[in-house]
Amino acid sequence: MRELLVSTLFKKDMKRAAKRGKDPAKLERIIDKIVAKEPLEFRHRPHRLSGDWTPCWECHIEPDWLLIWDEDEESVTLVRTGTHSDLFD
Repeated sequence: MRELLVSTLFKKDMKRAAKRGKDPAKLERIIDKIVAKEPLEFRHRPHRLSGDWTPCWECHIEPDWLLIWDEDEESVTLVRTGTHSDLFD
């Protein structure tokens, strides 16, 4: 299994998500799959990002709750989580 790393911004984003009443178990299930290199369900719409976010990946935990991460063979780095507005505006 790959090592899981967490950015400082991700930690702050998680505090904001908790205040919004988001269920951390939903996020944890997705993270477990990413770390184990298991495919995510189509409804999560995993895809690579471009531009300033290259080479990161993004998926939907809920329709307007996203996870951004970077990965290589040995580790997964959780970069950000939040709404489209939180992350891209």
